[in-house]
Amino acid sequence: MPSSSKTFTPDGIDIEIINLLAENARQPVSTLASQIGMSAPSITERIKRLEEHGVISRYTIEVNLEKLGFTLTSLVRVKPLPGQLHQLEKRLTAMPACIECDKVTGEDCFIIRLVLRSIGDLDEQLNHIVELAETSSAIVKKSPVPRRLPALVRG
Repeated sequence: MPSSSKTFTPDGIDIEIINLLAENARQPVSTLASQIGMSAPSITERIKRLEEHGVISRYTIEVNLEKLGFTLTSLVRVKPLPGQLHQLEKRLTAMPACIECDKVTGEDCFIIRLVLRSIGDLDEQLNHIVELAETSSAIVKKSPVPRRLPALVRG
């Protein structure tokens, strides 16, 4: 099995498969095959190769969190207090409202994305880390560029 740590150079068909699966990971292989103009076994083999190389690592769903009552999102810059970095990272990992956490360069060590049911939830969530870090929060008004794949260049 090829190593997933090495760079994989996709060809044009691989890129088409990746883009189609990114749009709808639940579509049948037969649908992918007809859209690309290849046989279903050929597409299945290519998908398997993309998985083996670690290019495709999982299939997931996109959930509309607002429909579930999470009407606000906050981006929070988090700067650990001296000696609290590892404890803070553990605490952030354990926070259910924290749906993303990036360790970054600069004065802040982390940028987290919290999903909230109300503005009052922000303080409640930040209370979980107040003794470990300084924070600076911003409420997301709109996301004009949702999470997406970068433009893939043909190999």
